[in-house]
Amino acid sequence: MKKEELFDVIIIGGSYAGLAAGMALGRSLRNVLIIDGGKPCNRQTPHSHNFLTRDGETPATLAAIAKAQVLAYPTVKFLEGFAETASKTENGFTVSTSDKQTFSAKKLVIAAGVKDVFPAIKGFAECWGISVLHCPYCHGYEVKGKTTGVIANGEIGFEFSKLISNWTKNLTLFTNGIADIDQSNQAKLLAKNINIVEKEIEEIVHENGLVKHIKFKDGSTQILEAIYARVGMEHNTKIITDLNIQLNEQGYVDVNSFRQTNVHGVYAAGDCTTMMRSVSDSVAGGNMVGAMLNKELVNDEF
Repeated sequence: MKKEELFDVIIIGGSYAGLAAGMALGRSLRNVLIIDGGKPCNRQTPHSHNFLTRDGETPATLAAIAKAQVLAYPTVKFLEGFAETASKTENGFTVSTSDKQTFSAKKLVIAAGVKDVFPAIKGFAECWGISVLHCPYCHGYEVKGKTTGVIANGEIGFEFSKLISNWTKNLTLFTNGIADIDQSNQAKLLAKNINIVEKEIEEIVHENGLVKHIKFKDGSTQILEAIYARVGMEHNTKIITDLNIQLNEQGYVDVNSFRQTNVHGVYAAGDCTTMMRSVSDSVAGGNMVGAMLNKELVNDEF
């Protein structure tokens, strides 16, 4: 590709949301560059679920099929690399990569996803997406009825335990320290036979990512087959900061119903915009972005 080429759209992030946006724009005859670093947050997850026609497929297979179909459109190009910085220009935006390449576009899509921030528990990261899970709608059916734990505290711990109890009645809430849950909610959990364990966790003992038991700092253990946990997140790109893109109260990119950000010409989709992380939601968001961006480009040309 020619560096001096002015693309209609640069898409930062080439997973499900970015590829869906690329397909919609490719089908709209737009010149598009997708830049992707190749490290999706679900790369460790064995199977993807709850996506019609592809239930149970591996995330890598889904992404490979999507990429091949998107790149069949001749106006869409794909660059393996990390989009490091971006700035506004007279004609739109410039994006620079970590290997010092610079590209320009009229419009920009942020679909870079997020990076999970794990607690300081040995074995947690190795089990993430395999037997330590974030979403019962994505993975709950596969571990239904199993001996399950929830690692969380406070209101999140209470609400998450309520939700997970739909999939298993053999459930324990691990607060990893003194429970910050009011007495009435603790009583509700106990009434549903959801025990609360306040001991601090030292390690998740596992075999190839499959949890065997939790080991506590006092040396005791508890056998488990699956764990749910809420973790923190960080954005994968500082371009959000570079362009002063507004975040919502939860720290995600704030978009309107058309997926527009507060910066004119910048749209966003996928995990960077919502805590509802799923393939179907990312694809739907990316598809919306592509359609809305093409409409904006049409309006600009009239």
